[in-house]
Amino acid sequence: MRTVIAASVDVVATVDQAWTAVTDWPQQATWMPLTHVDVVVEGEGGNGLGTRLRAVTGIGRAAVVDEMEIDRWEPPYRCDVRHDGRVVRGRGVFLVEPLGTDRARVTWEEHLDGLFARAGALVGRRMLAVALQRFAKTLSRAR
Repeated sequence: MRTVIAASVDVVATVDQAWTAVTDWPQQATWMPLTHVDVVVEGEGGNGLGTRLRAVTGIGRAAVVDEMEIDRWEPPYRCDVRHDGRVVRGRGVFLVEPLGTDRARVTWEEHLDGLFARAGALVGRRMLAVALQRFAKTLSRAR
């Protein structure tokens, strides 16, 4: 059974600025709680289609490893990753929508499979919302 969790945040930034920031994988550690992301294999253009990522979320033995591959890359509006890990399975989606000249909406969706997804849905929704609020603050400081 698939569980969908999602959160959005409006940012003071152009679509291109929001896209660049949300798809800067190593920098996600600055706004994703307890998470570190590494690029394992570069894909198209160094960051796009076929890029393999490895995220570690948590501390010590309580950390979860998330192996991913970008399988949809439509800059500056959409990036999909396929979660291939033992614990995290399904799809992640980042969407960037224009809201005007210097405003955009960033949406993060997770379409997750299995018992872990259902059990973690409430915490997951809150984590996405907190992460995107931190993303918006990080992006505003960078401008």
